Amino acid sequence: MNAPNPTPKAVILVSGGMDSAVTIAMAREQGFEVYALSVAYGQRHSSELEASERVSKLLGAVAHKTVHVDLRSIGGSALTADIDVPEDGGEGIPVTYVPARNTIMLSIALGWAEVLGSNDIFCGVNAVDYSGYPDCRPAFIEAFETLANVATKAGVEGAGIRIHAPLMKMGKGDIVTEGVRLGVDFAETVSCYQADAQGRACGHCDACRLRAEGFAKAGVPDVTRYV
Repeated sequence: MNAPNPTPKAVILVSGGMDSAVTIAMAREQGFEVYALSVAYGQRHSSELEASERVSKLLGAVAHKTVHVDLRSIGGSALTADIDVPEDGGEGIPVTYVPARNTIMLSIALGWAEVLGSNDIFCGVNAVDYSGYPDCRPAFIEAFETLANVATKAGVEGAGIRIHAPLMKMGKGDIVTEGVRLGVDFAETVSCYQADAQGRACGHCDACRLRAEGFAKAGVPDVTRYV
């Protein structure tokens, strides 16, 4: 008699915001055992990291790990240097873009996936309602998956690595609707670029604006805690 197939493991990048929370829920629905990974990279506040741990537990992650990387030491972003967070959007790539952040985060996730024996990595990047970041595009995800499969033992000798970005082509309203369907408690998430120590949002930055528009488009009450 054959032994039952083990539940597949997936490493999920978790920021503490609504997108990564929905991504965890989607991975769980697809039958994955979730290993949640957050990166403390020197961001402006710790409340999103606290939300990451809280949301991962609420959504049934088997484990949650936070890895520390000091991107503040190189700066270059309003999230990692003493640069004001803009409140009016604007053209081009905004100053809230953190150089190489998603590349670094996915690389750490890739390492943990190999250690766990996982072939699947999920991230909540989105190319529809987003702030113009180059590392949130399909071309980036496709390129990283190619890299993962030539740079790892799992890619060369094993079953290969798959990078999942299930929210890539979804608008923020669709993401909210999907999260509600999957039972995500958005009140526990923190999306604001400059949230206070209690995780309360400023209500003015790009992240707050996109989040509020998502609730409005979905016809769902905005449960965000504002300052």
